[in-house]
Amino acid sequence: MIRFYKTPWLLKKLLPGYTWEREGGGKTLYLTFDDGPIPEVTPWVLEQLEKYGAKATFFCVGDNVRKHPEVAQQVLDRGHQLANHTYHHLKGWETPLQAYVENAQLCQQELEQLPVQGRKKLFRPPYGRITKAQAASLRDSYELIMWDVLTNDYDNSLAPEKCLRKSIQATQDGSIILFHDSLKAQRNMRFALPRYLEHFNSRGYAFKTL
Repeated sequence: MIRFYKTPWLLKKLLPGYTWEREGGGKTLYLTFDDGPIPEVTPWVLEQLEKYGAKATFFCVGDNVRKHPEVAQQVLDRGHQLANHTYHHLKGWETPLQAYVENAQLCQQELEQLPVQGRKKLFRPPYGRITKAQAASLRDSYELIMWDVLTNDYDNSLAPEKCLRKSIQATQDGSIILFHDSLKAQRNMRFALPRYLEHFNSRGYAFKTL
């Protein structure tokens, strides 16, 4: 099975209307976490980030925000960023346009129940799968965020050491890195994240929100 850790440059070229990476400008990385917030995993992630003075962006499933608003608030209280990952973690290629857009709007409404000001509106499609029509409908309201480095932490057939090693190798200044604060990913993520943070922190990199 072929796994991509680094997003192929050709894919970025073919899909220019998405943010795949940020302008680096000097040892800056952008950690992102998909599919939370959940009490079993997200608070642990926050602890690891705090150890290294790292900030991150959390692409939240709206239904998880509804069920665990106190965990979402912890993310904000620690100085991190919340963003939209649909309400029900929908597969864009299998969901009609109107239903998909309404589901994203429902997630945004859930996020905006939390007391925070000045939040950028960012959206990441679950699985990275979104139709042209869905993207066009959302682009007026959101910056559409993809990723430059996929850790593959959700793949439990993958050794945690390989997850870490390949993710480090794929990272460069300005990379947007995708982890998951989910039960499925936690085995690999709990191994890789602190070591990933240590590796780049010791080399003078800063981790910022998008």
